[in-house]
Amino acid sequence: RVDLHSHLLPGLDDGVADFDEAIRVIRQLHDLGYQKFITTPHIKSDRYHNTPEGIEKKWTELKTVLDQHHLPVQIEIAAEYYLDTWLINHVNDHKPVMTFGNNYFLFEMNYMSEPYQLNDFIFKLFTLGYKPVLAHPERYLFMTLQKAEDLFSRGVLLQVNTMSFTDYYNKTVRRLAQQIVDNRWISFLGSDCHSEKHIEPIADAMKTRHFKKALELPLLNYQL
Repeated sequence: RVDLHSHLLPGLDDGVADFDEAIRVIRQLHDLGYQKFITTPHIKSDRYHNTPEGIEKKWTELKTVLDQHHLPVQIEIAAEYYLDTWLINHVNDHKPVMTFGNNYFLFEMNYMSEPYQLNDFIFKLFTLGYKPVLAHPERYLFMTLQKAEDLFSRGVLLQVNTMSFTDYYNKTVRRLAQQIVDNRWISFLGSDCHSEKHIEPIADAMKTRHFKKALELPLLNYQL
């Protein structure tokens, strides 16, 4: 019922194009059973220069539009941070970041190769009181089951994409997502919905055995 990873604020990143599409997507996700969304625009220094102030402004506008359409859903905001030098410096300088729930910090990485600063960055987040949440670990080309286990054992919370339980990305992604669930390493499920084209694959994924198996685990979604 609670989705914590999506891109539903128009004009901020590669998510929905405008408020009309945002309303259509939210309505269709609501029809699938979602009642609350923590939408997470990208913050990436070389592409998406979003700020908490800009995200909050767009969020306020979306809530007004939702009220006009009488959609019975809750919308909250956080961000999906990209791990790069800018983010490391930002965190090291103790500058404010956008979190959700119990100080959960959602971040993603380079898809091709593991960042050499990853372990230090995770340690820094913990020292500052943040709880790191790695977005879609199953999608990184360098990720293995052993690496996922190492991250889990060090306290990193793993957020699996719903669509990963099908072959929407590819079979390798699906297999790793299934293994993360089988090993009970999953902490969050997220739609990572960017547009209307994701509605059908999300609906298909919700019918899979591993999606249903994930729902039987003590996901932290239930506490949001």
